[in-house]
Amino acid sequence: MKPIVCEALQEVRAHIDRIDHEMVALIAERGRFVKQAARFKKTSDDVKAPQRVEQVVVKVRALAEEFGADASVVERVWRALIAGFIEAELVEHTTLGEAPK
Repeated sequence: MKPIVCEALQEVRAHIDRIDHEMVALIAERGRFVKQAARFKKTSDDVKAPQRVEQVVVKVRALAEEFGADASVVERVWRALIAGFIEAELVEHTTLGEAPK
C-alpha cells in the first residue's frame, strides 16, 4: 500500500479522525465477541488466560513488523486493550454465573 503524503496538518488530522472512527468500530466488534467468549469459560482464570494474552501479543508484534508499525507501540496498545476487555469479560462472566439457569 502506497503511503499517503499530506500537504497540510488539517489533511493529516482528517486521516487520523477517519482511522480513529474505523478503529473504534473494530474495537466495538471485538468487544461483542469477547462478551460471547465469557459463555464458554468456566472460571475467572479461564477469562484471564495469560498464555492466550501472550499468544496474541506475539501475533500482533509480528503483524506490526509486517505492516511497518512500531512493534513496541502496538504491544503496549494491545496489552491495554486486552486488559480492558478482560475486565469487561470478567463482569460478563460473573453476570452469567449469577443468571438463573
